[in-house]
Amino acid sequence: MLLNQFFNNQLTGEEVLATDIKGFLLCMMVSLVLGILIAALYTYKTKYTKSFVLTLAVLPAVVCVVIMMVNGNIGTGVAVAGTFSLVRFRSVPGTAKEIGAIFLAMGTGLATGMGYLGYAVLFVVVLSLANFLLHMTSFGERKATERSLTITIPEDLDYTGVFDDLFAKYTNSCELAKVKTTNMGSLFKVTYDIELKQEHIEKELIDELRCRNGNLEILMSKQMNMGSEL
Repeated sequence: MLLNQFFNNQLTGEEVLATDIKGFLLCMMVSLVLGILIAALYTYKTKYTKSFVLTLAVLPAVVCVVIMMVNGNIGTGVAVAGTFSLVRFRSVPGTAKEIGAIFLAMGTGLATGMGYLGYAVLFVVVLSLANFLLHMTSFGERKATERSLTITIPEDLDYTGVFDDLFAKYTNSCELAKVKTTNMGSLFKVTYDIELKQEHIEKELIDELRCRNGNLEILMSKQMNMGSEL
């Protein structure tokens, strides 16, 4: 009996939702599963960051709770829509993780502000636990074999297709990302996004590239995360 009262509106004493606790958990868990599925599909052949993927995974559950809380209340719905629209107008650009935390905090504040304390606690516990478990796993992390490769070549060497056989031998995928002239136009710097077949073959690839580019400068580094995520 006390448990049921805890999940009632503490301001009016009325029942919170048309559904019970099991229905609330079911809706939120289905949203979470679907969010993880969406995030997993998003990572296929896409450049991404872990924080964005994790945010994408939990965001449907956040929205689910918000919708359930404002269901049938037009005034609250309009207020929530206006509040959520303020997220995009922050003065300092934020990461996906930060914006996801803002949505989580806003959803929690909405629930507690309307007196739905039990559901607010349940919402925070489930989402925080899910977020923690996702962070502890490798879900959403970029592959350890992804590299950014910059090769300096003389101007008389046509970079189009000149390294294709080496890339086929040492990489699973290769994409030309950038071409830049340097040294008064006498040299080219060609940048590729590659995925190595194995991590320990970096030196072998670089040695063969040196023979092909006349022993000019070669730079291989891990691919950097995008500076602006959202």
